[in-house]
Amino acid sequence: MSLDIGYGDVGASRARRGQRNHLAGSSAEEAVERHYLEAGHVALARRWRGKGGEIDLVFGDGFGGFVFVEVKTARDFDSALARITPRQVARIHRAAEEFLADCPAGRDSDTRFDAALVDGRGRIEIMEGALLGY
Repeated sequence: MSLDIGYGDVGASRARRGQRNHLAGSSAEEAVERHYLEAGHVALARRWRGKGGEIDLVFGDGFGGFVFVEVKTARDFDSALARITPRQVARIHRAAEEFLADCPAGRDSDTRFDAALVDGRGRIEIMEGALLGY
């Protein structure tokens, strides 16, 4: 005898929510990437993963330097920014060191760490250098 207490679709609901969040994140990353490309940056990597962690977007700045971008989405910019934790910033920096290890100037390369915030209406706010203050 089986007793259905109404929780059977919880896992499916969670999976749908996870898929929706994944698609929203991918869409936000694409929009942010277009923003940087229009500003003259060169796309180098998307969701670059090293032992230290993952970097959402990596760009060349056109002058031999690199821009590492963390993309966050939420209903408003403040909520998106609040989702970036000091621990996450540390992981991004470790991953960036791994990325730079294969570059000609290595860790001596000019770098910038940006937060790209996307609100519920699809608007983008770029906070250049925001991921250094942790």
